[in-house]
Amino acid sequence: MRLLSIKYRLLILLTLILGAGFMATSLASYLASRQAIEHGIADQTLPLTGDNIYSEIQKDMLRPVFISSLMAHDTFVRDWILAGENKPEQIVRYLAEVKKKYGAITSFLVSDKSSKYYYAEGTLKSVSPQATRDIWYYRVRAMDTTDYETNVDVDMANRDSMTIFINHRVYDYDGQFIGATGIGLTLATMSHIIDRYQARFHRNIYFVDGAGALVLAGKTMRNGHGNIRSLPGVNAIAEQIINHQSEPTHLSYQLGRAQILVNSRFIPELGWYLVVEQNVSDEVQSLQRVFIFNLAISFGVTLLVLVLTLLTVNRYQRRIERIASTDALTGLLNRQSLELLFQRAMLLSKRNEQPMSAILFDIDFFKRVNDTHGHLWGDKVIRGVADVARATVRESDVITRWGGEEYLVLLNNCSLAQAAEVAENLRTAVERHDFGLPAPQLPVTISLGVTEYRPEESESAFFSRADSALYQAKHHGRNGVHAA
Repeated sequence: MRLLSIKYRLLILLTLILGAGFMATSLASYLASRQAIEHGIADQTLPLTGDNIYSEIQKDMLRPVFISSLMAHDTFVRDWILAGENKPEQIVRYLAEVKKKYGAITSFLVSDKSSKYYYAEGTLKSVSPQATRDIWYYRVRAMDTTDYETNVDVDMANRDSMTIFINHRVYDYDGQFIGATGIGLTLATMSHIIDRYQARFHRNIYFVDGAGALVLAGKTMRNGHGNIRSLPGVNAIAEQIINHQSEPTHLSYQLGRAQILVNSRFIPELGWYLVVEQNVSDEVQSLQRVFIFNLAISFGVTLLVLVLTLLTVNRYQRRIERIASTDALTGLLNRQSLELLFQRAMLLSKRNEQPMSAILFDIDFFKRVNDTHGHLWGDKVIRGVADVARATVRESDVITRWGGEEYLVLLNNCSLAQAAEVAENLRTAVERHDFGLPAPQLPVTISLGVTEYRPEESESAFFSRADSALYQAKHHGRNGVHAA
């Protein structure tokens, strides 16, 4: 039981060591890889996406800025305004040609002298400092550090659709401000850019204004409306996104069980914030599969090691038990093993009310064999007697080497008379057996004492009577059987 307990303690300890080692290694590898992915996304991937979109916006904005500059420096435009704005159909036709030629959604001219707003289909209105929608014109009029601005506003000439306007100041030949002109571009261009990047990189891309309202987003981003201050998850970092800084900002927020990394930057040309989001969970799914696969391999290796360890321990345990219970010279059970077997046989005899007997015998004049032929031949004789005994007694009987040249046979369900008969057969078989001793050949015989177990008799008393019977057999001339 102690060996069994030690064996299982060893297996449990080995399981804990291997399991902890494999788990620690796999978990450390997973966490390091996840951290590397998160850093790569936050420090490289998202900023690169934002830079690319910003570059494309700038590229798309350069052409309309150039067109607006051409319009503002066109001598026809300046001469027409300075000549008193006669024949409005001429400027209308001019604006229509610009719109058609450059594919703009709108083209316009506002005269500072008459305050009239001309576009490709005629005169739209007269601007006024009190009109909220005309604030842009007076802002452009007051500019003194730059000649143009980019403004996102509704276009009255195009059903109030959100439009990117390039507003350029117009000067006379003396450098005096005489009006503002430019073109408008639809937001569809930027929407196309956003959709293309979202499809390629599986990221949410959208624009918010200074108040946090979603003004432009891809097809997959919250239907392109709302305010980030009220959207789940991102509302926790809304104020950090709207920070009025042109430098990219790296943020993150939790949405359910998903971690979302965010990169935001201010686009001064639009007055908007470009926000790029990516769900880290999508990126680490493959990493999680590898982690689970590693754990499965680790479990398999641990199981294999435990099986091999158990087989090895069992093998050596059986070997140790065999060594501890078996006589090395004869292969018979030793005296310690007999003591355990006797207790079991004694209980069985009492329970079944069956007789139990024992035969104690030794080799006559064994010392003469050793003295005449040496100890190696003496060992051969001891093994030979054991072989004869195994071949003679019943398979259910237990044969042990009692010590030296002494043997004891424990016979279950066997009376004294039956045991004496078995002993006589054994004596005869040994006497007739050829042990192959060299000359001078010495006879090999045995003396046997037989006794039957008495109820409630102790073990020592039982074996003592068997020993007394053996002594009597020797006293009566050896090579005989004496029953106690």
